[in-house]
Amino acid sequence: MSAVRTSPDITMALTVDGIRAAIQPALERLSATARFREDTRDYAYDDVYELAAHGVGLTGIARTEGGAGGTVRDVADLTITIARADSNVAQALRPTFLVAHQIAARHDVPLRAVNLERLRNRALFAGTGNERNGGASGSVSTTARRVEGGYVINGRKYYSTGGLYASYFSAQALTEDGTVVHFTVPVDRPGVDRLDDFDAIGQRLTQSGSTQLTEVRVDDDETVVMADSIPDNPWRGSFAQLYLAAVQAGIAARALDDAVQYVREKGRPIKHSSATRSVDDPYIRQTVGEIAARAQGARAAVLLAAEALQNQRGLRREQARHAGAEAAVTVAQAGVVAVESALRAAELLFDVGGGSITDRSLGFDRHWRNARTAANHNPRQWKLAVAGAYHLVGEEPPTTGLF
Repeated sequence: MSAVRTSPDITMALTVDGIRAAIQPALERLSATARFREDTRDYAYDDVYELAAHGVGLTGIARTEGGAGGTVRDVADLTITIARADSNVAQALRPTFLVAHQIAARHDVPLRAVNLERLRNRALFAGTGNERNGGASGSVSTTARRVEGGYVINGRKYYSTGGLYASYFSAQALTEDGTVVHFTVPVDRPGVDRLDDFDAIGQRLTQSGSTQLTEVRVDDDETVVMADSIPDNPWRGSFAQLYLAAVQAGIAARALDDAVQYVREKGRPIKHSSATRSVDDPYIRQTVGEIAARAQGARAAVLLAAEALQNQRGLRREQARHAGAEAAVTVAQAGVVAVESALRAAELLFDVGGGSITDRSLGFDRHWRNARTAANHNPRQWKLAVAGAYHLVGEEPPTTGLF
């Protein structure tokens, strides 16, 4: 598909229900073409830009600020819906929703006004702090050389999710004295080179490859030097983790859709079955029922965790810290449920048919591959251990951004 943007109507007042109705045709196209596009590495530029034009990134932002209104639950629900159509697209939109969530949740977030205006203009974001530099996890080797009025950036970032769709790219670099500088620049800035080199077994169309930064000029008003002060609620990564869980819930829901459609339209009972139609086979019914239960469990866990994040807004000092820790644990637990539900649902999908259900033309293997790849963002063993420590002895989760 060609990378042609749909012109946004930024004068129209947005609502959550209005956005969901407006994007339905694009979601239907994404759903219908997902397996073909993965086979040919064909990115859904037109449909993604249509989602942006209808204001998906403004879900959760107050209507008084040009958003659609809505809660964290509304955002999570919308994410599940997009992931159900195409989990690669939902994952590619993650950086945009992260920016939007920061704006919705905090009035003191750096560059809030300028990024809010970008979202109103239907911009898409990409960003990553990750590098493949051989250092410890989270280490930064990208450099920021001080020049008059700003910095010059050199380095290479990886996992630049949504990079080819994006209007703006955010990352971080180290100055000569070891200061971490966060920056956001337009993707067409000279020296910014977005590479389509992501090569995982799943999430192949999330555009999570490299961004090469070569002598990129960044002005002072495009940078933020993070302070060392500890906020009331230091768990700033909970929404990012919730988003990953919502993508998993969408994968589980899509596995259910495909199981039902296959059984109804293509399935044949095994020779010794008591049924003459697959829809009447008791074991097929049991399998589809379990897939449905897994999908429902994932969705319920995600939406419950979204409410926990919503409920912590407006709190200060000790209340904020207590609510933040509890919400981080709730999100971690939801992440485990969502991951294991998606993996199990994607596996069970193959039990509703015989050998024919493994045909490459169906592309059903992508659900497990996508769920498995997304699950590797953060080990769920850590999530379980952190949750257990919190319940047993009140130990707070790490503040690494992964909880």
